[in-house]
Amino acid sequence: MSLKMPAWMSAYATRFLPFADAASHDLPLGRLLRLSMFQLVIGMIMALMVGTLNRVMIVELHVPAWWVAMAVAIPMVFAPLRTLIGYRSDTHPSALGLRRIPYLWTGSLLLFGGLAVMPFALLLLAEAVPETLLLGQLGAGLSFIMIGTGLQVTQTAGMALANDVAQEDKRPRVVALLYCMLLLGMILSSVLYGLFLSDFTPLRMIQVIQGSAVLVIVINLVSMWKQESRQAKRGARKAGGFSASWKELIAMPQMRRFLWTVGLGSFAFSMQDIVLEPYGAEILGLNVGNTSSLTALGAIGSLVAFGLSAKWLASGWHACRLASFGVLIGLPAFALVIFAAPTESVAMFRTGVVLIGFGSGLFSVGMLVTAMSFENTRMSGLILGTWGAVQATATGAAMAMGGAVRDLVTEMALSGRLGEALNSPITGYSFVYHLEMYLLFVVLIALGPLLKKSRHEPSQPILKFGLAELPN
Repeated sequence: MSLKMPAWMSAYATRFLPFADAASHDLPLGRLLRLSMFQLVIGMIMALMVGTLNRVMIVELHVPAWWVAMAVAIPMVFAPLRTLIGYRSDTHPSALGLRRIPYLWTGSLLLFGGLAVMPFALLLLAEAVPETLLLGQLGAGLSFIMIGTGLQVTQTAGMALANDVAQEDKRPRVVALLYCMLLLGMILSSVLYGLFLSDFTPLRMIQVIQGSAVLVIVINLVSMWKQESRQAKRGARKAGGFSASWKELIAMPQMRRFLWTVGLGSFAFSMQDIVLEPYGAEILGLNVGNTSSLTALGAIGSLVAFGLSAKWLASGWHACRLASFGVLIGLPAFALVIFAAPTESVAMFRTGVVLIGFGSGLFSVGMLVTAMSFENTRMSGLILGTWGAVQATATGAAMAMGGAVRDLVTEMALSGRLGEALNSPITGYSFVYHLEMYLLFVVLIALGPLLKKSRHEPSQPILKFGLAELPN
């Protein structure tokens, strides 16, 4: 027996609820929202790793920032696999016709396993006994490897499944919903982590991680339940395999420049991810709860950017113009974070964090819309996988480099090799943010030819994308 929503209630929902128009007869709103829940898990884990664990490991557990940066960046090392995962899920030869669900389930198990191992590794790191320190670092590395692989597999297969079940004219709205669920997961989990860890103890941290592991399995099971039909067409891998499909992808006009631009922009916005919370803790004296909320502030900025970009795209803005505007916003955003230290202004620091999220959000939406403009439904999984692979790889490399640069410059500054004026722990953080500002100028140069090309193309307003129908 199934419950049917009354006609008046359905009309009300379609009019007022965000993304209600993304639903269709074959994909009702309830099923669509349930499917999108896998993005809540991705957002939760990203907030835990980037917004909480790195701060705790650097400040409370006194782990070197370069090691933490490398560990947190490990999940991104597996980002290039997204291209292969997308291709293999496109062509998975399942006898039951289930192409995406096996990958979703595998990714969920990897995430659960990584979070299950992590508390024991943190216990060993917290003891700081030389005999067990190496074992703790190896355990933490193993957990990050499992989490990294699980993230890439789960998100790639989930996005491809959503693309499969959605009607063609509804796909932009469905993708927008998935992106917003990711941000919502980051915001909610950041707030909850901040509340749970306001009075930090190693035991409380372990309990939080164990609870997150259970939520991963429960939420993903609910998300994938009966989402893919068993009567779906069985996949088949053609002659030439992945290499032939990859050559076809790269041969698309402007594809190479697009991928380079995505990589450069993601790198420029992400170097500060690993040092943001330690910056707030070490320089501005914020506690664990306050620094955990920084991830929520950045996600809120991205969410606002997503809503405004919908209106701007609908009014005729080109996607690359939107991305370039986001890059320009990033310049004063990083400047605010830099000047928050000498002025000792927490408000300025938080404003800069929100603007970083806002600029990054505009850039991400612009690149996402550009990715969607490559019309090839037969290779949708490969295109989405490649876009995600480049973005995630650049993000991981940037985080690793950000931590290493911070450690190197701080050591040089405190040893006096950079002069008396720079003999301060602020120097290492400031260098990272200045470097990011310089990289943003490089991104603008990379966007130039794409913007020039867009002027010779007819403007095609995107009428149904993002948060256009959210109340103002």
